[in-house]
Amino acid sequence: MTALITTPGFVDAHIHPDKTTWGSGWLSRTPAQSLTDLIGNDLRAQLSLQDSVEDRAYALMSQAVLNGTMAMRAHVDVAPQIGLKNIHGVRAAAERLAPFLNVQVVAFPQFGLLSNPGTLELMEAALTEGADLVGGIDPESVDGDLHGHLDAIFALANRHGRDLDIHLHDVGAEGLAQLRVIAGRTVAEGMQGRVTIGHGFALCDASQPAIGATLEALADAGIWMATCALGADPVPDLDLVESHGVKVALGSDGVRDAWSPFGTGSMMDRAHLLGYRTGASTDDELERCFRLATTAGAELLGSAVVKGFSGPTSLDRLEFAANSIPELVVDRPAPLRVIRRGEAITLKA
Repeated sequence: MTALITTPGFVDAHIHPDKTTWGSGWLSRTPAQSLTDLIGNDLRAQLSLQDSVEDRAYALMSQAVLNGTMAMRAHVDVAPQIGLKNIHGVRAAAERLAPFLNVQVVAFPQFGLLSNPGTLELMEAALTEGADLVGGIDPESVDGDLHGHLDAIFALANRHGRDLDIHLHDVGAEGLAQLRVIAGRTVAEGMQGRVTIGHGFALCDASQPAIGATLEALADAGIWMATCALGADPVPDLDLVESHGVKVALGSDGVRDAWSPFGTGSMMDRAHLLGYRTGASTDDELERCFRLATTAGAELLGSAVVKGFSGPTSLDRLEFAANSIPELVVDRPAPLRVIRRGEAITLKA
């Protein structure tokens, strides 16, 4: 017999709602052989979309809310090619959903920071026009200047008192070396616990000789890892990462955008995918996937709504027809009810 269980809400620790085509027409995607190809395809797609950023972001974020997400960290593109319209659009969508969803906006230099002139000035402006965090991206492979890129984003973060969230797709020994530099810089700047690495694909290759030393450096700096288990992207050995003291949270990444046709906005689906991609089979392993999608993400974002969950009487909770958390992760049902402030959520179009 199926029981009713209650859980904390979901937290999406890494999502790109400004890029989504959710609620819009179908986007046919162009083949890409490299990160540079993907970034170029992304810009062309964004410039071609007819629906506003606010409308598309609201459609996706509403879908997330109805599937139990109560907080998210949204990475939002900033560049001369698009100005600050994505920041304004996502912030407007977030304000419409404010009673139900806590949103942190990251100003994200997707198309390069130093290598795309004018972006750094727009990043600074974004922090006064709706962005909460400073983002970065592959200082070497995208910007071609590891120390210059870090100088710029750490300076922005310090000047405005903001945290950092850096995309790092680079792999192998070079990727690990960048991570150790970032960890050292984090400690030198006194920003322990305030820096996140998104993706961190170099950390997903346990065969690398320097993987242990790199994880230890990240742990010493209090740096989080946000992983997404998207498509063919590498996933970490969670036992290895956590055994070194590095905290991990889970996100959706791109949802039905130029990068990928997949994604649902449901963190239950994402926990299932993480379990599948990492070979989870025991109850403990499946429960960890759920934890990374809920309370771990809440710790990263400082979400009191999710961290404050105390059981069936919590004012903010999810209700499911299931007998256990491992069963939830495998079956990935939608919640029967999403409860915020003691009331079941209903959203208007």
